Amino acid sequence: MASLVMLAIIVGCAVLLYLKGTLTQGITLVFNAILASFVALTFYEALAVMLTKYASGMAVWAQMICLLLLFVLTLAALQTIALQIGKEKVDLGLWPERVGRVVCGVILGYVITGQLFVALATAPLPSGYPYARFAERNPDPTRPSKPLLSPDGFVTGLFGAVSKGSFAPLGTPKSFAVLHADYLDQIHLNRIRGSRDVSIWTSTEALSVPSRGGVWEASSALRDAEGKPLPARPGETLMLVRVGIKKSALNDAGKFTLSQLRLVCVPKGSGEHPLAGQGHAVHPIGYVGRGGRLEQKGLTEIITIQSADVPDNVKEIDFAFYVPTNLAPTLVQFKQNNVARVSGPVAGEDAPEAMSFEGPTPPPGSNNRIPDGNAAPDDEGR
Repeated sequence: MASLVMLAIIVGCAVLLYLKGTLTQGITLVFNAILASFVALTFYEALAVMLTKYASGMAVWAQMICLLLLFVLTLAALQTIALQIGKEKVDLGLWPERVGRVVCGVILGYVITGQLFVALATAPLPSGYPYARFAERNPDPTRPSKPLLSPDGFVTGLFGAVSKGSFAPLGTPKSFAVLHADYLDQIHLNRIRGSRDVSIWTSTEALSVPSRGGVWEASSALRDAEGKPLPARPGETLMLVRVGIKKSALNDAGKFTLSQLRLVCVPKGSGEHPLAGQGHAVHPIGYVGRGGRLEQKGLTEIITIQSADVPDNVKEIDFAFYVPTNLAPTLVQFKQNNVARVSGPVAGEDAPEAMSFEGPTPPPGSNNRIPDGNAAPDDEGR
């Protein structure tokens, strides 16, 4: 379906430019569409926060609305300016015009499709729309599926490349490629959830992380739920990261999957600007649970925090991540709109004692996993 939508948009843009436009207008439209995409990806989160303040009922749709609205309005404004500047019609010859208009139409449709796919992936739609990037039951973040020619990957990848410290002279550099490392994976995995009551968004800030001593290398004495040593992975270090979920946000944050939680890492020695450059995201393999042992969980399993489990204002859980040895944890991200800086890793005597999180025991015969496509309507929701 995604490929058909892309082909329809591309054909429509190519025919429109061929019949009604000029090569000069086509080139201008392509550049303006790319610039409009950059503006949308830069400001959509800030605008979404403002929108939810005045229309809380639209909160889960806010990012999609803002991405599309900023793109359309910016493109319209840039085109209006371009038409005012270039009122004189420029004809570059019969064949350059014929071929050039079609080529520009194809590129324009490609960019528009990419922006549309990105916007739809931030909405609370079934994970198969606009396309299924990951398998429902056992998603593998290292093996994403892509639509024909990956237009959304082009749009976000180009913006990430441009944002890698490009504005450092203007202030502290913050790269989209770090703040939203593996962005398409992030927004698609955020929607893979076990039931309709697992929110992709929190209406209030949900994260609370320690300012010091919140990240440390797991002890070699740590065992899995069966008492077995944890396997070593070449080139990776098992690290524990303490993440607090605020009690005030439990309405939206009380149920989540590990696909909605991730740790963004940057190359070691990034210096005073760790948010510049390129980031890499890793997902937890589980958390420290009963008896101080590591409860390994799949990305689609639902984790529940109830109000009774939070005696104070924050419920802290020690999640386990396999982190590449050449990278250092920098950010923790939760659901669609929560991000926090983590402290630097500590070792030895400075490392805290792991905390045990004893989640609610699932009913017999239940594994809290996402049902497959053959489930009965009552299991999937009506």
